[in-house]
Amino acid sequence: MASVKLSKFVEAMGFENLTPDIDMKNIRITIPDINRPALQLTGYFEHFEKDRVQIVGYVEYTYLQNIPLERRIEIYREYLSYEIPCTIFCSLSRPDPEFIDLANEFGRPVFYTEQKTSAVMAKVIHWLSIALAPCISIHGVLVDVYGEGILIMGESGIGKSEAALELIKRGHRLVTDDVVEIRRISDTELIGTSPEITRHFIELRGIGIIDVKTLFGVESVKESQSIDLVIKLEDWNKDKEYDRLGLEEEYTEFLGNKVVCHSLPIRPGRNLAIIVESAAVNHRQKKMGYNAAKELYKRVQESLTRRREEED
Repeated sequence: MASVKLSKFVEAMGFENLTPDIDMKNIRITIPDINRPALQLTGYFEHFEKDRVQIVGYVEYTYLQNIPLERRIEIYREYLSYEIPCTIFCSLSRPDPEFIDLANEFGRPVFYTEQKTSAVMAKVIHWLSIALAPCISIHGVLVDVYGEGILIMGESGIGKSEAALELIKRGHRLVTDDVVEIRRISDTELIGTSPEITRHFIELRGIGIIDVKTLFGVESVKESQSIDLVIKLEDWNKDKEYDRLGLEEEYTEFLGNKVVCHSLPIRPGRNLAIIVESAAVNHRQKKMGYNAAKELYKRVQESLTRRREEED
C-alpha cells in the first residue's frame, strides 16, 4: 500500500505544529482523502474514518466551545484514542489546552493554519492524491509545450534530450529528462514528475550533464505536468507506411489510462522542436473541437459532391 510520511506532508503544507514533542517519524498517511469529525465530536464514533487526515473547521470548533468542559474532555479522550494520523485546525480555530494535553498524551499530532477550511481541504486532497497515486517510472522526456504535457519517448540516443533542449531554448519548460515518474490521479488524468535526484538536469551525449535551471533560469523548468500527448521517436523506415492525415487517433496506455500517441519518424534535416510544437497546438485545437484532418476530409467530400452534381 502506498504511503507518505506525515513529516513530509506537513512540510509541504506549511502547517504550524502545535505538538512538537510528538515524534512523527513512524506516522504515515495511506488514504488520499480527509474526514471532518463533526459527528465524532458529538460522541458518535460508528463508521469513523480514523485512517484519514482529520480537519476541524469553525463549525466544529464553535460547537465544542458550547458544551460543558467535562463532557468536552470525554469526547476528546475518546476521539484521540483512535490511531488517527493527525488533526488540523483551520479558520482561526485554535484548539483549547485540554485538547493539546490529551493529544500529547495519546501521541496524536495536531496542526494549525489560518487558511479557510474549504481551501485547506482542497489543498490536502490534491496533494495527497498526487503523493499516494499509483506510480510507474518510464524512460523518456516530459516537457510543457504551450501548456500541453508532451511525453517524448524512443530508443536511447535517438534525440529526445536534444529535442527537449531546443524546446527549452524556444521558451518551453522541462519537467524531467531520462526518467519520468507517472502517477494516475484519476481515470482521465496522468501526472508526470521527475525523480528528485535528477530534477532539472539533462544529459547530452558528447557534452555531459547540464543544469537547465541554472543555464536558462527558473522559467525553463516545472515540477510536474499532466501528460496530454505522447510522441514516439523512431528511425525512418522507408518500407513502413506512416499516417499522413491523422483522421484516426492512436493511443498508448499507462496505468490503465489511454493517451493520444503519435509515431514520429526521424530523418536528417527534420526540426523536431517545431514538429513537437505543431503537435502540441494541433492537440489543443482538437480538444477545443477543431480537427484539421477532418476539416480537410470534409472539404474534399464537398468538392467531390459538387463535381458529381455538375457532371449530372
